[in-house]
Amino acid sequence: MRSSLLFPRIKHVRAVRTPRPDLSAAGRTNAQCVPPSDSLVEYAAYVDGKKIHALGIVDALELVRERNAAEEKANAFVWVGLHEPDAPEVEWLAEVFALHPLAVEDAVKAHQRPKVERYGDSLFVVLKTVAYLDHDVLTATSEIIGTGEIMAFVGPDFVVTVRHGTHCPLTEVRERLEDKPKLLNRGPTGVLHAIADHVVDKYLNVADLMQTELEDVEAMVFADVSARDIGRIYNLKREMIEMKRSVMPLQSPLATLAQRRMIPSEMREYFRDVVDHLARVCEQVESSNELCNSVLQAALARSNALANEDMRKISSWVAIMAVPTMIAGIYGMNFKHMPELDSFFGYPLVIGVMAITCTLLYRGFRRNGWL
Repeated sequence: MRSSLLFPRIKHVRAVRTPRPDLSAAGRTNAQCVPPSDSLVEYAAYVDGKKIHALGIVDALELVRERNAAEEKANAFVWVGLHEPDAPEVEWLAEVFALHPLAVEDAVKAHQRPKVERYGDSLFVVLKTVAYLDHDVLTATSEIIGTGEIMAFVGPDFVVTVRHGTHCPLTEVRERLEDKPKLLNRGPTGVLHAIADHVVDKYLNVADLMQTELEDVEAMVFADVSARDIGRIYNLKREMIEMKRSVMPLQSPLATLAQRRMIPSEMREYFRDVVDHLARVCEQVESSNELCNSVLQAALARSNALANEDMRKISSWVAIMAVPTMIAGIYGMNFKHMPELDSFFGYPLVIGVMAITCTLLYRGFRRNGWL
């Protein structure tokens, strides 16, 4: 939720970078409680599984750290969500949460490969998102797969998510966690697990829809095929490759994430479950990609077979028509001395020869499967 009163716009504010910003009341103004951003989707502090609305991000972070310092088992953190922010907006958050500049640069530029990197006591995770785009009829130019990115900064007491693309919003994830305080009690790593699980579940859904699309195209290939049909199959193959690029590289980073020391032992089995789901998706995408290769080859072979069949038919009819054409051409040379020119039965005899020869040729081609 955005509000011009709650989130004032500040133009190009750049403070001096420090490991930890001054969070005291004297060290900030009200305008500095939220980033200079129109891309700020939502933020809140979560203490013991309950959502606490603070005046600003700085206030929320101060509240969380005071609570964690006062209670040994307190599980309080701040979750900030951004959608396609500009560089100054992410840099503001980097100053508040002491984010690494290399990770901040990746979050601004986007178009990163799936990865998990550690910077000090925080993790930087990049997840590719995919979505199935609805279309009435699959054509050679249809866009089937839409891609985006979710980047998460995960620290001991904060989660900052940066989303690029219009696909796979995190509102559903946030609402589901807020409805179940037990899940929020898992802390920042619990939020990271919920995001990763949500993304992988989207993979499964898209993979199933792509499989259905592929089965329809396969049935079409063996029913009828044309040049346009091959274009549709090639387009589906291209979209399959796009999905493979988004899903397959995530296997290794997600597998190593479940083994990192920063992940609490009680959360590792949850991440391993996500890895298992991802492995299923990768296998399905790989098998669908191989099947798409086979369908494309079958379509090309069938197209060539139909072209050859057409050429045989054309050649057969050309051979049949060559006989009367040759006879008519000979008798059309208008020489004075030619056989049967003066015969009373000359004309019907020539016509009969033409008909009998063409009939024999037609039966021969028909018997051999050319016609």
